Amino acid sequence: MRKELTRLVAEKLERNQNMLQDAFGESVDQVGVRFCALDDFLPVEEAQRISKAFPPVASMRLLSSLKERKYTSKNFDQYDPILKEITFAIQDEQVIRIVEEITGIKDQQADPTLYAGGLSAMVKGDFLNPHLDNSHDMGRRKYRTLNLLYYTTPEWKLEYGGNLELWNKSVTNRVTIESRFNRLVLMETNPWSWHSVSPVQVNRIRTCVSNYYFSHSSPIGREYFNVTSFHGRPGERVKRVLLPLDNHLRNLARMIRPSGFGKKDIYQPNESAKDKAPM
Repeated sequence: MRKELTRLVAEKLERNQNMLQDAFGESVDQVGVRFCALDDFLPVEEAQRISKAFPPVASMRLLSSLKERKYTSKNFDQYDPILKEITFAIQDEQVIRIVEEITGIKDQQADPTLYAGGLSAMVKGDFLNPHLDNSHDMGRRKYRTLNLLYYTTPEWKLEYGGNLELWNKSVTNRVTIESRFNRLVLMETNPWSWHSVSPVQVNRIRTCVSNYYFSHSSPIGREYFNVTSFHGRPGERVKRVLLPLDNHLRNLARMIRPSGFGKKDIYQPNESAKDKAPM
């Protein structure tokens, strides 16, 4: 199954490589963050199967705070194998090399631990405030370079919310990218790639498969580090004061203890199931 999904992904990206390369380069003029989107990413039958395979949110981990409210999971061995296979198909070396040609970002590597990646779901009222992703992988050896977000909710509309938003450096202006069914979005990650997810407005579940690429080379040509750093939206005055303070305190904590203090949420395959996984 994974080999076939990898083939489909690679062929779709190759057929659209020139268009995506142009869109990625030109997009920087909008808010200073490069991105591109590819619709009809997989054959509709495969995309629908992935959508139907998503677990109920009750079986997922809820993250809820002033910063965000969403459900996540990496428990692939409990779910339909197609969820694991599409996630790791996007991590295949063949796919990475094509993505490097599209983005111009070289020496990228996938993250089999899915640090911050995996499955995500949002229901009515869920949101993700403007934020910068953690700059590194779990071991702080590689820089995060690219977000790859595959949206899997059929008949999702812009007015439903739950859309990706890319912000300028001052988090005052944004570009909205609709979380359209069967769409893949590539978005660069650097110290000013502020992004968010608008609040979900309807009684539906918005689902996504998330992957991140990393590199030993800094995407800006110099060393830097930041924890996942949140900001308030324009008009959220209290959050615009509290969240930067929280970011500062957590950055200080990571200077004291580089490995962090919390439990790491990573993918740990079931060893008995790993050898039986369909390829």
